[in-house]
Amino acid sequence: MRRPTAASVGFVLVLALAGCGYTWVGADDTRALGRIAIETPENASRETGIEFVVADALRREVLRRSGAELVEDRERADWVVSGRVLPVRTAPASLSPVVLTLEYELTLQLELTARTGAGREFASDARMSSETERYLSSADAEAQRKNREEALRRVSRMLAARFLDQLHESGRRDARLEEGT
Repeated sequence: MRRPTAASVGFVLVLALAGCGYTWVGADDTRALGRIAIETPENASRETGIEFVVADALRREVLRRSGAELVEDRERADWVVSGRVLPVRTAPASLSPVVLTLEYELTLQLELTARTGAGREFASDARMSSETERYLSSADAEAQRKNREEALRRVSRMLAARFLDQLHESGRRDARLEEGT
């Protein structure tokens, strides 16, 4: 008796899955995002350059997602994302017994909006547009600056992903409503 080859087992598995109702994740979700242009948000904080960190996080998140295409030209975009960075808050998070700050807590809040050429608008949920991250304090000023910068990048990435998730869900909801009418 011959043993089945890996190719034949794979073929049988594909056939079995094809008839069971499973689909590839994202197969019908690609139209929800489409082409996205990211404008650098307005900086309403005192953080020099934070608007570029946020814009970079949004662009990277668009590039990371299937079903989304980053475009430079606003006229070609299905969505144009813009907004502003609100003041960044930093506060001591943990102290040592000798009253030295061991960690700081940084909070970033964004106001983001996505618009279509047809006038449709999606604004980020205020509750979901804020994120907090802790970073280590250091006696070395350069190390502390780098820790803070990395915390800003992390919260920017989290907020970018959350905003695009909300935009995607909004598009899916709208598509379901259109199908129902």
